Amino acid sequence: MAAEVRSVSGEALVTGGARGIGFEVERQLAQMGMTAILGARDLDKARAAADELAGDGLDVRAVADDESVRELAARVEEEFGGLDVLVNNAAAFADWSETASGADLETSRAVLNTNLFGTWRACQAFLPLIQRSQHGRIVNVASGGGSHGDPQFGLATPGGTAASYGISKAAVNALTSKLAAELDGTDVLVNSVDPGLTATAPGMEEMGARPRGGSAGRPPALRTRVISCYGTSQLSARRL
Repeated sequence: MAAEVRSVSGEALVTGGARGIGFEVERQLAQMGMTAILGARDLDKARAAADELAGDGLDVRAVADDESVRELAARVEEEFGGLDVLVNNAAAFADWSETASGADLETSRAVLNTNLFGTWRACQAFLPLIQRSQHGRIVNVASGGGSHGDPQFGLATPGGTAASYGISKAAVNALTSKLAAELDGTDVLVNSVDPGLTATAPGMEEMGARPRGGSAGRPPALRTRVISCYGTSQLSARRL
């Protein structure tokens, strides 16, 4: 996430944390000194991933994030007392060759429900906890595929493929901007980040994604860029 490694404290929840980018984010947050709460739909997978990281001496706890998000927020408050960082990483995708004109809209609805509304629900549910923090952070994992500036995978690239995914991530950027504007001047910073194209799904390496790498299927150390911010958030965008 950031090139500078520094010691921090507090609690951080990462959704979709059992594998891929979410797993690596959990690892890096725990290495920085945070209590990392690993969320995944399958509690057994969450526990297995948390145990792997705990085996490296890191403070990582597992929770199931398939329950009501407000129930999960209440559980986090009860077990951990609060939350300082929320990383909305859980995501869904459709066929990468899908176009807007030919998309199965039920599939598109499912992608939007996870990528946009899942992120939105989590922001609403956890914001009261994060607002108690003196350094609250909400980080929405977006994608260059949801921007106009990515020359390889952006919204305006030739062919218009990966339509549902790109549209959903563009909506995540819009949500981020609106929430950041709402919270401008408070202790809560809200940003979207683009982790770059990483092979977190079958067939992505063939598209040019960097491999996950590592014996545990971990991606390389993340180098993200902030792609949506507002006001004072921009000044602190790279400080989780």
